Amino acid sequence: MVSNASALGRNGVHDWLLLRAAAMIITLYVLYVLGFIVMSGTLTYEIWRGFFASPLTKVFTLLTLFSILVHGWIGMWQVLTDYVKAVATRLILQLIVVVALLVYAIYGTVVVWGA
Repeated sequence: MVSNASALGRNGVHDWLLLRAAAMIITLYVLYVLGFIVMSGTLTYEIWRGFFASPLTKVFTLLTLFSILVHGWIGMWQVLTDYVKAVATRLILQLIVVVALLVYAIYGTVVVWGA
């Protein structure tokens, strides 16, 4: 079996399951927000703010954000693994992607739970 140092112990089935789970969470979130928009009638700033102030919506929003980040990481890892053959270059690019995704995660958490 061929081992890839940058795979972090994952395999294709694990990635496939993570992508499907992330896609289901993203789909459910889109349906949740669309359901709110359809059911609320006229949207005002106060209604929209109240919706996103709800703990359920905050948790669901963060779960969706992390699902998007997982989806992005797996996709970028696959692209970099397939097209960047130089190991050092690939690892540097993967580091850049990981740092960017961590910044998105931190900033997204601050936005959702911030005052």
